[in-house]
Amino acid sequence: MITLSLYTTLGCHLCAQLESLLLTLANDEVSLQRVEISEDDALVERYGVRIPVLVDERGIELDRGFELERLSPWLSERGWLDEAALAALTTSPVDTPVKGAYRRQGRRFLG
Repeated sequence: MITLSLYTTLGCHLCAQLESLLLTLANDEVSLQRVEISEDDALVERYGVRIPVLVDERGIELDRGFELERLSPWLSERGWLDEAALAALTTSPVDTPVKGAYRRQGRRFLG
């Protein structure tokens, strides 16, 4: 199980985006401890403009983990990245043939 902390605040849409991406890319079950920063002035001072901040068990922080380009290497360094899930997210739909599609006179149709 992957155990992480997430510094967040109520209504943070970027935090929700990070959680969704994390659950998609992690290669194991994730235990996420959400830390509400708005209830502590020191946490607001430290994380207020940086949330969401993801923290591993060793205390290593990741700012802006909602960006795929930042989260995937961070997970990979720890051996937690599901490579197939990453490939599915980064493969262009143009590269994937559409089922039931066919071409006629140079035009593509969905069947």
